[in-house]
Amino acid sequence: MKFVDEARVRVEAGDGGDGCVSFRREKYIPFGGPDGGDGGDGGSVYLVAADNLSTLIDFRVHRAFRARRGENGSGRNCTGRGGADREVAVPTGTLVYDADTGELLGDLLRAGQRLLVARGGRHGVGNTRFKSSTNRAPRQSTPGTPGEARDLRLELKLIADVGLVGLPNAGKSTFLSAVSAARPKIADYPFTTLNPQLGVVSVAPERSFVLVDVPGLIAGAAQGAGLGVRFLRHLQRTRLLLHLVDLAPVDGSDVAAGVEQIGRELDQFDEGLSARERWLVFNKADLLPADEAVERARAVVAALGWRGPHYVVSAARRSGIDELCEAVMRRLERMRNEESEDGAHEAGP
Repeated sequence: MKFVDEARVRVEAGDGGDGCVSFRREKYIPFGGPDGGDGGDGGSVYLVAADNLSTLIDFRVHRAFRARRGENGSGRNCTGRGGADREVAVPTGTLVYDADTGELLGDLLRAGQRLLVARGGRHGVGNTRFKSSTNRAPRQSTPGTPGEARDLRLELKLIADVGLVGLPNAGKSTFLSAVSAARPKIADYPFTTLNPQLGVVSVAPERSFVLVDVPGLIAGAAQGAGLGVRFLRHLQRTRLLLHLVDLAPVDGSDVAAGVEQIGRELDQFDEGLSARERWLVFNKADLLPADEAVERARAVVAALGWRGPHYVVSAARRSGIDELCEAVMRRLERMRNEESEDGAHEAGP
């Protein structure tokens, strides 16, 4: 399935039904009076988050969604039937913007969460409503109001705990396949990964986290070079970044300079993303003698003045993978506990 993370759609709520002008016409009942009923309310349009969707590709085909109009009122004080609401399923993690104003209307983070994007029109009232002691035979009614209509821009940000970043061919796809059941395309050329890939890393029973891999970055990505930074939005919901570093680049490039380059691209895209906790994971240790791999990693850490955690692994041989995943799991659990405590403090007694 093609991965699509942006779409534009048109939503139109139903109009309210018109009120009715009617008078009783029954045998043996003189001066029957008004009996025109109200119209029905128009249906509204809702977006509903669904876990079984992972892309916005369906909206490339279906671009317009309409709710039903309310029925008109009728005689004998019969109220028109209300229009049925229209529910449109979108992937969990979808942000909804008004395409004309750019206003953020909502962020659908939980499965089943509903967002009203177009409200149905109000019903009109029949002539019965206008009856009074001085107006025994009213001939006025009101029409239903139009339903809301708007153009929406949908933007999908995948929900993951940990994000993978790095230069092309750093081994991110191999790493993802080694730690999860995901099976991304793996090849020995840059930009093998063209779309974000999700995988669930199971450390132990009931201890797991979601990992997302995005296409590799190169110098000038923030200005559109390579695949640009289009997919970096999928890292904005993560708690932790794993920066995969090729210990033995085939072009002999400076490893430390490559790490700094990724940091600059993250900063140009989003300062909040560049400030996120980031661990260095030196990959492809199997291509070097064990001692040399460790020494080369230490040299890079020293050159960068890196103060965060760093690990030396081989995704191809799964060396050091289990220790890294366990450390990531423990860090995420601490983060979640801290967030729970902060929420409890904010809630107060």
